[in-house]
Amino acid sequence: MRLTENQIAAIREATAEVFGPQAQVWLFGSRVDDRKRGGDIDLLIRSDPMATDDRLHQKIRFLGILERRLGERAPDRCDYGAQRRPAPHRADRS
Repeated sequence: MRLTENQIAAIREATAEVFGPQAQVWLFGSRVDDRKRGGDIDLLIRSDPMATDDRLHQKIRFLGILERRLGERAPDRCDYGAQRRPAPHRADRS
């Protein structure tokens, strides 16, 4: 997984702050492969179900927090939802 400990901590903290402590976040895409270089940060976030308007507000807030904390390395793709789907690697390394 090609994220620094600081990036992982920022993602975990922002996820809990915006979506609640029960939310789960996974890294997917090229950043999961240690043999590759570069690439954007792709995240899958699972949390409690909510109205679409609330979800959009949370997404904007989450991305804003990460942009401030990570700068140019902020995620440019995040998938959100209440249903569980398998993902390759949790960002919190659990």
